[in-house]
Amino acid sequence: MTKLIEKKCQACEGEEHALSKDEQRHFFSELSEEWVIESNKLKREYKFKNFKQGLDFTNKLGALAENEGHHPDITLIWGKVLVVIYTHKVNDLTENDFILAAKCDLILT
Repeated sequence: MTKLIEKKCQACEGEEHALSKDEQRHFFSELSEEWVIESNKLKREYKFKNFKQGLDFTNKLGALAENEGHHPDITLIWGKVLVVIYTHKVNDLTENDFILAAKCDLILT
């Protein structure tokens, strides 16, 4: 099994398909426990001591997203950052979403 953090998101070219529930469970098992799947989207709330820490995380997350070519929905609130990841083209989850989620957690280390 290849670790998600060792993979790179693949460019969406119109042939993407949503993962089956079994495929989702397989990839989900590689993520930290803080992630949830809700309404066909990966979601996580990161908590911080202040706004600046959340902003710094958001900026690093933005750089990661640009590097991967896959962009999450990000909401910055004082003391927390909400991250929602799904593939907009299929309005569901693909392998790219799990790759990006795994790499989001690396930003904290």
